[in-house]
Amino acid sequence: MGLRGISWQLRFLTLAVIWGSSFILIKISTEALAPLQVAFGRMAFGALALVAVLAARCERLPSGLRVWAHLAVAAVLLNAVPFTLFAVAEQRISSALAGICNAATPLFTLLVAVLALRDERPTRRGGAGLVVGFVGVLVVLGVWQGTAGQSAVGATMALGAAACYGLGWVYLRRHLTGSGHSVVALSTGQLLVGTAELAIVLPLFTATPDQLPARVVLAVLVLGAFGTGVAYVLQYGLIRDAGATVASTVTYVIPLVATLAGVALLGEHLSWNQIGGAAVIIAGAALSQAKPAPEPPRQIPRPSQQAAAETSRRTASEAPSPGRPADGSSPLPQQPDQRGHGRPIVPVQVRSRVTAPQHRDLVT
Repeated sequence: MGLRGISWQLRFLTLAVIWGSSFILIKISTEALAPLQVAFGRMAFGALALVAVLAARCERLPSGLRVWAHLAVAAVLLNAVPFTLFAVAEQRISSALAGICNAATPLFTLLVAVLALRDERPTRRGGAGLVVGFVGVLVVLGVWQGTAGQSAVGATMALGAAACYGLGWVYLRRHLTGSGHSVVALSTGQLLVGTAELAIVLPLFTATPDQLPARVVLAVLVLGAFGTGVAYVLQYGLIRDAGATVASTVTYVIPLVATLAGVALLGEHLSWNQIGGAAVIIAGAALSQAKPAPEPPRQIPRPSQQAAAETSRRTASEAPSPGRPADGSSPLPQQPDQRGHGRPIVPVQVRSRVTAPQHRDLVT
């Protein structure tokens, strides 16, 4: 049974659970791996999963040097940098807080789109959503307590990862929309080139881990194959079957899943400002993405309806009134009858008698 045989509601919840659980998997992976190694493993396993999907769909990788150059930039903005930043952040903050910071992605996306795309015009609702959302970010950071400490540094890095996502999505829309390749093919190429990028950088900044527990290996495997590979397929299928608006709302469920997983499985704790700030961020993101209700379409009559209405008006105007002949000539004079009612006087046609001329009058 294919994905279309599964209700979109179940796929929506599955996607939220996969992405919401990614933060706890990142937390486990950092127990034995450096942040760059976590990002590399995540991308490598994700690329393998998408290659398998691409082969099953009998599709090919993108072609063209220009397309691959844009994919290389997108891999930096959407994969290499944010994956690394989240891993660095979760060495300092809880996985639940990292998931909360990820909720600011729609805010950064809207902000970058307004600045970089000409067809994006800020609306009052969108501007209000940005303001509300970033107030929530300040509440999460607890700016009144100062910016020192591991928590503030880690949250700032997680927010930096969300900003990279926003920049990357706008870059994709500007340079790869309408390229003629499927989304799965572009995503596969993006992960492949991103894996190659990190493979070059990895030996320069990291060392081989002393030990590699099985749970860390399993966490990276699930994080890549499901959180980066299968989740992409679920997302695009959800957009196709339920619409982009419904699919985008999964962003608001991810922090809830991340918080529940962190508290239940790792015993993490959140302060009141982090919980309250999360609610404000989600409200701001929802407000910034909300669209005004469309105006009801004007009822345009069909040509047949217009013709029928015109005929009806013409018939009504041409209908003879009492005392008026049907040919539209002047009304007949009225003569009162014995009861006082008007009665038309019908003129009597008098046949004139014409005499034939005498023959003698014509002879000269």
